[in-house]
Formats: sequence, structure tokens, C-alpha cells
Amino acid sequence: MSDAALQVSGLGKSFGGVKAISDVSFAVPQASLTALIGPNGAGKTTLFNLVTNLYPADQGDVLFHGQSILGRGAGEIAAMGLIRTFQTARIFPGMTAGENAMAGAHLHVKHGAWQQMLWLGPARREERRLAAKADALLELVGLAPFRDMAATDLPMGGQKLLEVVRALMAGPRLLLLDEPAAGLNDAETADLAELLRAVRDSGITVIVVEHNMSLVMGVADQVIVLDAGAIVASGTPREIQQDKRVIAAYVGAEVA
Repeated sequence: MSDAALQVSGLGKSFGGVKAISDVSFAVPQASLTALIGPNGAGKTTLFNLVTNLYPADQGDVLFHGQSILGRGAGEIAAMGLIRTFQTARIFPGMTAGENAMAGAHLHVKHGAWQQMLWLGPARREERRLAAKADALLELVGLAPFRDMAATDLPMGGQKLLEVVRALMAGPRLLLLDEPAAGLNDAETADLAELLRAVRDSGITVIVVEHNMSLVMGVADQVIVLDAGAIVASGTPREIQQDKRVIAAYVGAEVA
């Protein structure tokens, strides 16, 4: 696909002779929201780790806006605009929620250490601009009242939302979210859904691994179903809900 933000072709990975990912291929259009679902142990997080080169692939290729990213370091991949979160929130201790959010913008800080230390005009203006962006995102996910609270004092759901905000502060072109709704209550999940739609509508491509099917079916443009390391179905949310192979993957029934 010429308009694909991400093109995965024939990706494969084994651990100790066990095939974790087997010949996986898919494309993600630009400015779309794709959900990657499947039962526990299906290989969803492993696939994320291969796409971001946390694990080296045994075979296949990953193209990000037409450029292969296999073998590139995490910093280089992030600088290209591919940003991810993890299943477990990775909050910086000793920092407030607001400071954690601001930390995500480090790739885009234009003024050097001396300008920042001396608090020169350009550095002050840049700081205010980034702070305003962070405040707007915190407001969108309901975390604005906790901006000055120690981030580690937030409940797990709040920490997960804060990690998404921090990832957005990095200015991604493609955002990979690994189970962002884990630990969220109903109100927080609704805030997350609103945020995901806003991110997609702003032109950022999103891929989300998620177990919350009501969230997935409410926000995704396309759904890819993984089982035992292989893609068993893909399509719109409505198509996936009616696919017998998906039902079999989740409940263990045989497909007639």
C-alpha cells in the first residue's frame, strides 16, 4: 500500500524452537486506528516488540513510511516518529504528573542546555508552549487536577493514561499502544476512547493492542486478529464480530 504508515511483510520469530510469530503480514493506512486483538499468548506484544526492533526478527521486514526499520536502534526509531507504550506503565519516579508528560517532548526541544540554564527568552517561550500542550492533553484524559501530584501516587489507571500523554508529547507519526485500557475504570476508558479518536482525527496513525472489546469496536477503523502467532482474520469491527474464526480463537470452538 503506497499510503501505508506501516507495512509488515512475512515477519517471523522463534524462541527456543517455538514459533512465536509466523509469517505475519499486514498494512496500516495513514491516519487510521488499527486494533490488534487475540487471546492471551497470541503473540500481540511480541509483534509490537518486533515492529519496534526490541526483538530482532528472524525473517521478514517492517517498513515505516516506506523505510525499513529492522536493525535500527530505539532512539533512531523514536526520532523517525514511531513511539510506543508498554503493558505496564513506566512512570518516571521522583517527578510530578506534569513533569512526566513534559519529559515526552525531549526529542523536540530545540534550545540547548545553556539557553535553558540561563532561562533565556527562546527557552522560556518553548517551555511555555510545551507546558500548554501537556496541560491540554492532561485535561483531555482527566488528569489536569493531578498535574502537580507525584506521578507514582496516581492509581494504575491514571499512570496508564499519563504514559499515553507522554507518548503523545513526543510528537509521533505512528503511536503503538500496548493495552492502554488495562486498569482503567469505565470513566477513564471513556476518556481514553475520546483521546484515541482525537489522536486519529489529528492525522496520527494508531495501533492498539487491547482486550477491552467494547473499546476496540467503538474506536477502530480496522481490526487484526492474532492467534498462536498468526493472523486469523482482519477487517472492520462489524466484520470481525461476525467472523467464525475469531469466535473460535476466543472460545475454542471448531469452525465448521
